[in-house]
Amino acid sequence: MRLPAWLAQHLAALRTLALLTIVLGLAYPLLMVAVARIPGLSGHADGSMVDRDGKLVGSALIGQSFTDGNGIPLKQYFQSRPSAAGDGYDPTSTGASNLGPENVVDTLPDPNVKDDEGKQSLLTQVCARSRAVGELEGVDGSRPYCTPGGVGAVLAVYPDHAVSLNEACPAAPFVQQYQNRPVACAEPGEDYSGAVVTPVRGNAPDRPAVPADAVTASGSGLDPHISVAYARLQAKRVATARGMATADVERLIDMYTDGRTLGFIGEPGVNVLRLNLALDADHPVHG
Repeated sequence: MRLPAWLAQHLAALRTLALLTIVLGLAYPLLMVAVARIPGLSGHADGSMVDRDGKLVGSALIGQSFTDGNGIPLKQYFQSRPSAAGDGYDPTSTGASNLGPENVVDTLPDPNVKDDEGKQSLLTQVCARSRAVGELEGVDGSRPYCTPGGVGAVLAVYPDHAVSLNEACPAAPFVQQYQNRPVACAEPGEDYSGAVVTPVRGNAPDRPAVPADAVTASGSGLDPHISVAYARLQAKRVATARGMATADVERLIDMYTDGRTLGFIGEPGVNVLRLNLALDADHPVHG
């Protein structure tokens, strides 16, 4: 007996649905799970988790902070690059700050509004981080377009005067005059949109002592690596804190430096977690 056309079409659709459910909904996932259990691949499938003495300490693929309870860097550890993922290295909130190179003017905190902290521009974030890293590592933390106080050196220029946009009154502006115009501090809440926004380069070196990855967050906010240059900048501080020779710390840096992806993509990077664990194993800090 020949089935009606509409019924035959529905049965064909149901058979197709059942076949695809079995192949793609059951067989394929089970095959992927089996492949992930192959020795040598299982660690990657589980998130490249790292443990020490049976205790989970992190993932080799996700960066983390090495600070005390107050957010102060622990001197015996290498520090990761900054993170804009949530409160820092949050895998549930991965992402960048989405601030671009033209984001140079801060939103100053209003003293009349309780708990108003304002909002730092990308430039000021970079300047503040560079200054902090410079102080931590004992090097010059100055950068072009940054004030000595660690904020963006940006002026609102008018025909007869200028305003340092990122320095709230009563702070003294980073320059007293700009092109024969007196410079004043900024009043929170004032509208300076009628001025010409002008970043001022200053006298900082063209090649800052603090590397770029020490002051900028990665696109994911989870980058587990730092540049070799940033690692070497920290070597002396870590060696001093652990009572080691700097040369010994630098050898460990070389050991935990990953090469370019596929041999030609990107730059070599140092896995911070693995390096810090190696330091703890070889030269632990007691007390």
